Amino acid sequence: MPVFSHPELDAHEFIAFHSDPASGLRAIIAVHNTRLGHALGGCRMWNYASEDDALTDVLRLSRGMTYKAALAGLPQGGGKSVILGDPRKDKTPQLFHAMGRFVESLSGKYIVAEDSGTSVADLHLMAQQTRHIAGVADAQAQASGRTGDPSPATALGVFIGLKSAVKTGLGRDDLNGVRVAVQGLGNVGFRLAQHLHQAGAKLFVTDIYPPAVERAVQELGATAVGMGEIASLDVDVFAPCAFGAILNDATLPSIKAKVIAGAANNQLAQARHGQALFDRGIFYAPDYVINAGGIIDIHYEGAGYDVAVVNAHLEKIGSTLSAIFERSKLEQKPTAAIADRMAEEIFLGH
Repeated sequence: MPVFSHPELDAHEFIAFHSDPASGLRAIIAVHNTRLGHALGGCRMWNYASEDDALTDVLRLSRGMTYKAALAGLPQGGGKSVILGDPRKDKTPQLFHAMGRFVESLSGKYIVAEDSGTSVADLHLMAQQTRHIAGVADAQAQASGRTGDPSPATALGVFIGLKSAVKTGLGRDDLNGVRVAVQGLGNVGFRLAQHLHQAGAKLFVTDIYPPAVERAVQELGATAVGMGEIASLDVDVFAPCAFGAILNDATLPSIKAKVIAGAANNQLAQARHGQALFDRGIFYAPDYVINAGGIIDIHYEGAGYDVAVVNAHLEKIGSTLSAIFERSKLEQKPTAAIADRMAEEIFLGH
């Protein structure tokens, strides 16, 4: 497993590996850039096929957090952590206590939050061992009914961004009758589907967890499709809300959607796939721009949390995407490349 020659290393400031035999914890923490502030990012738990896959994922996710924070206008840097394990089978209090100790051992280099495969309850277990944690509501916030879960804000931000992409790509000011294929119905994906349903969109859904699909069919009137079919459906919008690298050599030729706007991180398998989308006239909403709602919510978490202030910040996701689409048209370059440059202008200062 190469580290210094890893293709996704991208000038990371810090990478730490940890194994705790007593709890079974195997984890990696990556800090990409701290120019704007402390590195903050979620802890993902996934049953990776290999340790190489886990390292690739944490490096890509960490980098994405730096760019996400910059374009979201937040004073923080980018980091991420991954736990190698099945989130449906391998969770124990001991595992998350050990993860908390791992985070604490870095003395604030990295601030942990929730991500795919982990929950607010898992963060509370980590918080018993570390001070460096975000997305856990304090006592006052809990008394008002908030848990610290950023998923609702992430989903709302994606919904706002999707509407912006539809306005640019389809020339539509509303979503009534717009056909949307949602891949992944987890905490964010299902909430996004709810927003879309309320806005009148026609939904096509898939997930590796059948009960989630059944719920969407029953509650939202969605049409269930196979995992291998979702990306190639004849729809207006494809919303990836599950796997990374879903936009790749195998899927791109069959994509019929005019707009791609979803919550998943690292949707492009490689940078050249952004160019391929641009060449085909597909309007791609860069993932770390459209899914920034979670870190925006976490930034405001705590005493004095003002929903109106948070929602106003979330609305900026739409205007940021509009600026990216406009600059992409003007410069005739892919939206992903434009977003990268705009973020680098902020966190690199040039």
